[in-house]
Amino acid sequence: MLRIVFAVSAVALGVCAAVAQEDPIAARKALMKANGDQAKIAGDMVKGTVPFDMAAAHKIFATFQNAAAKMPGLFPDTSKTGGDTAADPKIWDNMADFKARFQKLGEDAKAADASVTDLDSFKAAIGNIGKNDCGGCHQNYRLKKS
Repeated sequence: MLRIVFAVSAVALGVCAAVAQEDPIAARKALMKANGDQAKIAGDMVKGTVPFDMAAAHKIFATFQNAAAKMPGLFPDTSKTGGDTAADPKIWDNMADFKARFQKLGEDAKAADASVTDLDSFKAAIGNIGKNDCGGCHQNYRLKKS
């Protein structure tokens, strides 16, 4: 199972690298969609609508780490507008803070991946990541769509 996850991740990385060179907005949307898809799985496990699955937890944290590593490079000055972006222009005014938030997400996801052993520890870890990393960044740097 783990080999399949790594194989799929490797293919996705290659596709993301090609897309990122052509269209950084599309690349960051793809990474955020992957994060959102995994966050939904995490939410379903937390709510108990699907059983806790350690392999799925590892995939969730790996997806978050992957996005955290790639996202800072996907905000060149040329991507401030267009592509129906939800990126707040404040990103480019405070790039150091923005990049630090992705670094923290990566570190938190890595630590969670190493420490989660059961549903209770998963709930705590995913709650902290959602509130402190994802929520904090979206609150500060994502435009609200009307």
